[in-house]
Amino acid sequence: MNDSGKSKIMVVDDERYLLISVRDYLVSEGFEVILARSGEEALEQLEKVSPDLILLDISMPGMGGVGFLKRISSPEGKTSHPVLVLTARATMKEFFDTVEVDGFLGKPCPEAVLLRKIKEIIGRKKVVMEKQERVRKRILLAEDDVGRAGLMQKMVETAGHDIEVVKSGPEVLERVSVFKPDVILMKEILPRLNGSAVASLIQVMPSLNLTPVVLYDESCQNEEEASARYSRIKCVKKFTADADPDNLFQAVYRFL
Repeated sequence: MNDSGKSKIMVVDDERYLLISVRDYLVSEGFEVILARSGEEALEQLEKVSPDLILLDISMPGMGGVGFLKRISSPEGKTSHPVLVLTARATMKEFFDTVEVDGFLGKPCPEAVLLRKIKEIIGRKKVVMEKQERVRKRILLAEDDVGRAGLMQKMVETAGHDIEVVKSGPEVLERVSVFKPDVILMKEILPRLNGSAVASLIQVMPSLNLTPVVLYDESCQNEEEASARYSRIKCVKKFTADADPDNLFQAVYRFL
């Protein structure tokens, strides 16, 4: 975001008409727009500006969109800026499912759909940046055992961080968007909605699906069983059968 408060978007496409039409639409919606007609030109622009989002076409002369992505990605595949891929080659969507871009839209795309996706990605970036800038991290704990919750609260606050305690699954969903935790620690067996069901809902929320979840289930014999039971839930980054407060605190602390 620049000094004027406007989010900055770079549009990379070799079609001049599309560049102009997308620019005019985004400017009318309050964005600052930078244009590039090739991957090479986009790389030159990135030496001068730092966009909040790159709208990237794939089929372009020269290095093309795939070559550009490789140039702005780390060895681990993470891009230096958020990228929303726009391409008429809809059959490539499966390829981009394995690449760490922030979104994929086929062309032509309705303006309202494009705008909604842009706002979703930029909003998610802002949440991540806010969390990174905090000195005191936030933990949302879902635990209906008062004694265990009290011990966890004391440990987190002694370590210099903030914690909010809720007692049921629906309460997690009510508080998570407001509290914006850095980590969610949840018991599996919760009143009204279990932790795994809550996590499944969180992972489809655009502004929350990057928030790591630690899920503990005392009914599992060990961590391997817990992992096998809940591994399908991608936002759950740690599974454990251990509900000891000291061990739970250590599991959470690695994400802070």
